[in-house]
Amino acid sequence: MVEFVRVTSDAPLDDVVTVLERDGCIIIENFVDQTTLDGLWEDLGPLLDGTRYSKSGYDGHLTRRVSSLFRRTSHLTPIFLHPLYLGAARQIMEKPVHMWVGQARIEMTPNIQISATQAIQIDPGQGRQPLHRDDSLHLRRHPGPTTRVQLMLALSEFTQENGATLVIPGSHHWDDERAPRYSEAIPAAMPAGSALLWLGGVYHGGGGNVSAEPRTSLTVSYDLGNLRQEENQFLAVPRDVVLTLPEEVQRLLGYDRCPPGVGWYEMEDPHILLTDPDADPAVLESPART
Repeated sequence: MVEFVRVTSDAPLDDVVTVLERDGCIIIENFVDQTTLDGLWEDLGPLLDGTRYSKSGYDGHLTRRVSSLFRRTSHLTPIFLHPLYLGAARQIMEKPVHMWVGQARIEMTPNIQISATQAIQIDPGQGRQPLHRDDSLHLRRHPGPTTRVQLMLALSEFTQENGATLVIPGSHHWDDERAPRYSEAIPAAMPAGSALLWLGGVYHGGGGNVSAEPRTSLTVSYDLGNLRQEENQFLAVPRDVVLTLPEEVQRLLGYDRCPPGVGWYEMEDPHILLTDPDADPAVLESPART
């Protein structure tokens, strides 16, 4: 069976990039220090305890998810600025592209942007998540340039029994006609504080939890910066003006989700914040775990 390449947090960046481009995934041990890990638990643990289970089977009927993490914890910065994560994302995605402007052949290099932030807790009894590619959100074809670099930080220990993320190394090289099989996936077992990095084209999914304890993680992503509106309409159009516009225009401005799921807010249609601000899913009281 194929095994994950494992490195420590001080590994050379070029080595990590080489493994990511070849295998599509790598485990970095001791990715965060104990202070950061404790701070994340202090901020996010109570929120997960009070959050209801996901509504869809894809997200997990026995899985809890908390998003919008920059407003809920101050401990994300060392994750996003970790030289092996930020450095790998930039080296893999910020590659020059040439174009013609009149008779001039010029090169443009895209930047990257923070895309999604979410804490995830898989409770005992949750089954395996369908294997999928995260960059399917971009409706792109494979193989091809990487548009996302994802990170899964183990807030608790990841084991095969408690639902460690299942990954198919090398699957970012597959075309779009080959379907993934669980028999090809291996669990990303790792201790708390370690991180799994993978490219957006790699098939993966949450494992089934057959243990007696929950499995808790934090996942974040970098996407190419050009995968969004040319003009930032959320800043360009004040909220009071947006509220005067027809719903179709509001959705065209970006208060909408693009299938299969780009643009969500707290896993919901963002338009709810315009139609019923009191129904903000980020502040809804949810039944605590029993």
